Amino acid sequence: MSTEVTRLIQSHRSIRKYQDQPIPEELLQDILSCAQWAPSSHNVQAYSVIVVRSSETKQKLSAFCGNQRWVVECPVFLVFCADYYRLQKACEMHGETLAADEVESLLVGAVDTALAAENVLLAARSHGLGGVMIGGIRNNPREVADVLGLPALTVPIMGMCLGYPAQDVQQKPRLPQRAVIHEERYQEELIAGALEEYEQTSSEYYSQRSNGTRTDGWTKQMADYVNKPRRAHVTQFIKEQGMRLT
Repeated sequence: MSTEVTRLIQSHRSIRKYQDQPIPEELLQDILSCAQWAPSSHNVQAYSVIVVRSSETKQKLSAFCGNQRWVVECPVFLVFCADYYRLQKACEMHGETLAADEVESLLVGAVDTALAAENVLLAARSHGLGGVMIGGIRNNPREVADVLGLPALTVPIMGMCLGYPAQDVQQKPRLPQRAVIHEERYQEELIAGALEEYEQTSSEYYSQRSNGTRTDGWTKQMADYVNKPRRAHVTQFIKEQGMRLT
């Protein structure tokens, strides 16, 4: 049994081309207000959102994100940050010391931030906008922090392009549900078969999308992707921002 909301969620596509049409301020504020109604661990609300409209700033951020041109071309670019700076100030108001050096603190901030970002994307799509998440915001976190004036104890987690879609892209297939949803316990015995099925499905998808120039499926792509460390420098940046991760 589907609803308007579940159909919206299940129709997700990443949109990277946008019409030359601004997002009305009232509409953007309605969308951003949805970020603040995402669930938050212990209500710490450990995130902030930077709204970027300046072409000059988007140009800089695009370069830091691997020259993704849609960062420049979108009407609005959002940067979602885990934020313990505000919590440090709350502690100072009451003569307390912030304890945010554990990995748990980083996890709480990252989860809070991701939940807020997903709320924003869903709200935007409900208004007819499209968008794409930008993990490349972590390619050069120090430079991003400098451009955006991020204080200590804040960490850019993801970016998001938003705008009115100028493309209609095919939906990318997801893993078989039995590889993701488990009843009562983790069902290891189902994984191998599900991965073989998905390799075939995803291979056909990429072959069709690329007119046969790309035929590797998801398992091959992921094996090539996760066989080496990614963005190892982020750990040092996080420590420099005041979270020692003990």
